[in-house]
Amino acid sequence: MRFKYLEILGRGILDYLEEAGKLSKLLGQVFYWIWRKPSEWKNTMYQMVQIGVNSIPVVALTSVSTGMVLALQTGVTLERKMAGSTQFIGGMVSISLCRELGPVLTAIIVAGRIGSAIAAEIGTMRVTEQIDALETMAANPVKYLAVPRFLACLLMLPLLTIFADFIGILGGFLISYTKLDTSTVSYVESVILYLDLRDVVNGLLKTGVFAIIIAIVGCHKGFITTGGAEGVGKSTTDSVVLASILILISDFILTALLW
Repeated sequence: MRFKYLEILGRGILDYLEEAGKLSKLLGQVFYWIWRKPSEWKNTMYQMVQIGVNSIPVVALTSVSTGMVLALQTGVTLERKMAGSTQFIGGMVSISLCRELGPVLTAIIVAGRIGSAIAAEIGTMRVTEQIDALETMAANPVKYLAVPRFLACLLMLPLLTIFADFIGILGGFLISYTKLDTSTVSYVESVILYLDLRDVVNGLLKTGVFAIIIAIVGCHKGFITTGGAEGVGKSTTDSVVLASILILISDFILTALLW
């Protein structure tokens, strides 16, 4: 019985290592085909609209809600412990958003909205043999399908994160001003005093890694899809789950390295 559990554990470890190898191989192929002509800029621009512009409403709603909740919880807690401490809310909200909550929440939202869409689109093309048709016409599927989505994620996710940080800080200000009687000048001065440019830059560096994870995982799950419509649904779910887990793990590693 003991050896059976060890066998199951070993098989699971090998499966994860095999998955990591396939993801690394696809990433290498993407970097190879990025520099090969002709460029897929038209397709890339279309993907940028899908990933960036169409994600603005849900990112804005999530960010403003996070900033408002963060300011409310922080302000109430600080005021109970130390009167007048609400003057620090701006700095606490801005640092929390720019370092962690902005990049991570935006990445998870995009992974759920866009990562699943990438896996579904490419997976549908795989099960309907459209990818086989591309290969028959000597068109590389990685260059035609993966590279535009990879570039679009890499370009748009940092912009979405900047937007999320700004909207989240604005949401924190609305709560501070209306509920905690914090003046506009006090809130802005707190943000300027405590938020450093390094916090913003390091948060954006995280989003670059998150964008790579979202695009590569989505494309990989799409390319290996089998089993018709049921297989497409499974690939979509697996893409969101795997991308979210890798985002959280990489966030811890990057936080430990950057700060």
